[in-house]
Amino acid sequence: MASTHPLHGRIDGPVVIVGFGSIGQGTLPLIERHFAYDPHDVHVIEPSDEHAAFLAQRGVDHIQAALTRENYREILAPLFPERRGFCVNLSVDTGSLDILRLCRELGVLYIDTVVEPWPGFYFDLEADPSERTNYALREAVRREKRANPGGTTAVSCCGANPGMVSWLLKEALLRLAEDTGAPVPAPTSREGWAALMRDLGVKGVHIAERDTQAGRDAKPIGTFVNTWSVEGFIAESFQPAELGWGSHETWFPPNGHRHGAGCRAAIYLDTPGILTRVHTWCPTAGPQYGFLVTHNEAISIADYYTIGEGAAPEFRPTCHYAYHPCDQAVLSLHETLGSGVIQPEAKILDENEILSGEDDLGVLVYGHAKNALWYGSRLSIREARALAPYQNATGLQVTSAVLAGMVWALENPNAGIVETDEMDHARCLEIQRPYLGRIEAHYTDWTPISTRWPQFAEEIDEADPWQFQNVLAT
Repeated sequence: MASTHPLHGRIDGPVVIVGFGSIGQGTLPLIERHFAYDPHDVHVIEPSDEHAAFLAQRGVDHIQAALTRENYREILAPLFPERRGFCVNLSVDTGSLDILRLCRELGVLYIDTVVEPWPGFYFDLEADPSERTNYALREAVRREKRANPGGTTAVSCCGANPGMVSWLLKEALLRLAEDTGAPVPAPTSREGWAALMRDLGVKGVHIAERDTQAGRDAKPIGTFVNTWSVEGFIAESFQPAELGWGSHETWFPPNGHRHGAGCRAAIYLDTPGILTRVHTWCPTAGPQYGFLVTHNEAISIADYYTIGEGAAPEFRPTCHYAYHPCDQAVLSLHETLGSGVIQPEAKILDENEILSGEDDLGVLVYGHAKNALWYGSRLSIREARALAPYQNATGLQVTSAVLAGMVWALENPNAGIVETDEMDHARCLEIQRPYLGRIEAHYTDWTPISTRWPQFAEEIDEADPWQFQNVLAT
């Protein structure tokens, strides 16, 4: 029986997946569905043998090893003998920039979901906090881009967020323009998109997410439970909180710090994301708390939509993640903070263990004439099960973005190093949309000061509800 799934392209040469956690397990079936390739030339590099039988059944070569700073070249290079193929890096504790460089040297297409450092970066107590930021990681990739422009395409940070949310933001801006009576064609340059955001009166963007997926079992003491990578979530939670810093801000956090070099689009705080809460809004819950966990898109979006340069440009939006994970992950965070140690066991809820819930992931675009617009994907576990195997709702939003990024790279093989903000958002969402459940637009009159408890004295700026001073929860 012929497949009903569209074929999006052919991968000439090997397909190498680095890491086979929950995202790798969900990405492989999408590659099988949507690409033509040599099925005898697929390799998974994964130190665990947990999925060895699964991979063997699919005819996939399992290389049981962990890539390290010392061995990544000797393991990866022989897999690409003819300057072609695709490397899909979905692993933690791998030096993304080093692997990206090697793939471009070899003429191999590359994609990852995060700028991942080698082990030790996130918890290096000897390093200055600014050196442990996503700003520092991103600046290293941007320096590489400037030093070696063009060449084989390498897509940096292409998951749900960072990734998909940058494409959704462009759709949201076009929707906002139409709904405010001034429809415009999609801009064709970064400068055009930045001008559109400025002219719409946008002050900032929350990457606003609420995960309500609930497992059938209670969270065991001593186990960190999440709907995606536990290691990845813990690592970013203990980095300094970071946000793109907008030109409309009149207050500066007492524990905030600017960067002295680079694009200077972001600041960081002396507190980690796990201890930094913000007021935000999602359609499932309405007003809610979120964690201001550092993410690449908070910096890349603020940078992409900047008009002017330096720390005081003509226009720049404030941008940050505002994340409410699933309830069991929140309990896990409380346990981690209370005990002072990371739990010895990690558990990712798979599609068979989740009883109900969904992941709302979108952009809350605020400060304009219609106050605030949430635009994003609302994907339930029921829908995720029907759409693709081996992943929950959170995972499918990530893996479908990887699929879209791979398609774009195949269609644009000599684009050099790119971030998702720089890609064709319409083409990428065309590929991804069948896996995103309901893409919805919700306007709200909520502001960060409209749901404050009057019993507690807080210093707020009533003249401008969308100041970060009001967004930050005390």
